[in-house]
Amino acid sequence: MSSELRRGRARYRATVEYDGTDYHGFQVQADKPTVQGALERALADITSGAVRVVGAGRTDSGVHALGQVIGFRLAWRHSQDDLQRALNARLPEDIVIRELALAEEGFHPRFSARSRAYRYTVLNQPLRSPLGRRFAHQVAGPLDLLAMNEAAAALVGWHDFATFGNPTRGENTLRQVMQATWGQAGHTLFFDIEANAFLRRMVRTVVSALLLVGQGRVETESVAALLAARERRQAPPPAPACGLCLMQVKY
Repeated sequence: MSSELRRGRARYRATVEYDGTDYHGFQVQADKPTVQGALERALADITSGAVRVVGAGRTDSGVHALGQVIGFRLAWRHSQDDLQRALNARLPEDIVIRELALAEEGFHPRFSARSRAYRYTVLNQPLRSPLGRRFAHQVAGPLDLLAMNEAAAALVGWHDFATFGNPTRGENTLRQVMQATWGQAGHTLFFDIEANAFLRRMVRTVVSALLLVGQGRVETESVAALLAARERRQAPPPAPACGLCLMQVKY
């Protein structure tokens, strides 16, 4: 029997939703509010001890999540429903545990994931939206959705995305993108992208490049040219964090 089991510690997995506006990203940092820090404080409150939380993705400062997945070990004598209620009662209003269950042996939120899906939201209208500003990037001028989708098609498949982001560890910048498409509902545009993994700021930099295409400032072929360049200096600045949300982690 493992030492974890002898101490009565079970392995849990949970799906977390959060508004990342007021946080300096997911990963814990000294003297700065983070989502991981808030989760670990809530766990410490109910156990009177330190509990380490591991996330499926290290979302950046200001980035949101509907389907972040976390894992942790905990000695808990009550039901999983009781644990979920206890955590949500202690978490701030902009973070909630949507689902919680026992994790299978060997499960790791990050390394067990097959893919991650993000959505970037653009509010395409001249007037700003006080209600939408926390969750969408406003672009006042017209956008060519057809051209943006044509440019986005170049992203699908295995590519070296060195132009669009930095690896979180090591030097490997090869990633497989399964989906990269724009949709529209009224004045709101959605960019959905799914990949086996992402580089730091990769989605926001891709969005920025595609918006330049949509505005007619560059040709549709420019995105493929940026991919081929594999040179970070050639990329435009990343789009604002407010529009980005981690929608789902697939296992």
